[in-house]
Order: sequence, then C-alpha cells, then structure tokens
Amino acid sequence: MEKGIAVDVEYIDVNHPPEDLLEQSSHGTTPTLIDRELVLRDSRIIMEYLDERFPHPPLHPMDPVSRARARMIMHDIDQDWYSLLDEIERTPDKKAAKLRKMLRESLIAAIPVFDAKLYYASDEFSLVDCVVGPLLWRLPMLGIDLPKQAEPIKSYAARLFERDGFQLSLSEQEREYTSLIDISPA
Repeated sequence: MEKGIAVDVEYIDVNHPPEDLLEQSSHGTTPTLIDRELVLRDSRIIMEYLDERFPHPPLHPMDPVSRARARMIMHDIDQDWYSLLDEIERTPDKKAAKLRKMLRESLIAAIPVFDAKLYYASDEFSLVDCVVGPLLWRLPMLGIDLPKQAEPIKSYAARLFERDGFQLSLSEQEREYTSLIDISPA
C-alpha cells in the first residue's frame, strides 16, 4: 500500500483455503501473492519482491551493506518479537501472561532504537517499519500495555499508524481494532 500498487486482496478462512489457492500454492498458506505466473508465500519474500518489482519509492536501502543490515533487523524482529506474538496467540490466557511480559520487556529494551531515528533504525521509512508496524498495532489486542517510559515507541507507532499506506493495508476486522489503539502518552 505504501507504493500505491493496485491490488486485489482476498481474505480467506485459513482453516478452509479455497480450491483455487490450493491449486496455485500447494501449501495454501497466507499471505500468498499471485502475480501473473508467479506465486509467492511468506510476507518478507512478498515485500522484497514488490519493492524490487515496483522500485519507486524504494523501501529497502540501495547499498548492499545497509540492505543486509535491514534484513538482519527483520530477521531478529521475527525471531525475537513475532515468535513471542505467535506463542501468545496459541497459548491459553493464563500461561500467555508470562509471554506477554517477555514481549513487553523486549520492546522496552529496544526503546533506544525507537528513539534514535525517525523510523526504526533509520531516518527513512523502510521495509523494517512494514514489519514492526503490524506487531505494534496488535499489542492492545494481545493485552499488552506499554508504560510511560515507552513514549518513543508510542510516538513511532503514531507515525506509522497515521501513514496512508498503513491505514489502507488494514482489513475491516483490523479497522475495528482502532478503538483499542492508544498511542497517547501513558
């Protein structure tokens, strides 16, 4: 959505994927991008493909060293934060409390990164922000509140959530979460 690409988004029941998706992607996983004869799955692969296919504006650094660093940051975010988020969503509520606390503390530990630049580890909006934004959007739904000291995270989140591309990327269900999102100072 950041690039203004015309897309047809289809939301499916992941427990009962439609036959046409299974015919094109034997895994039947989401997200799946179908672009002519190309079928891609995994959000990171899809994001990088779209950034290369539609190069303006670039969302990945142009030089190889910065691009490699961005990829490592996204990998670490997947390993450190999204793995906890996935566990929280799969774990019964009482057992998930410890996981929520771990995710909250890990985010708080990253405050210096959120505070150092306009975006996550960069002065320019990038694919890294496309990875971090959805996680921050989901925190209230997971029952994770950020403390007063996390103002740099809230400010960063506000910048992301206000972007037209972010708003356009939300599903109807995700738009309903808007009332839960509080990005004001604690």
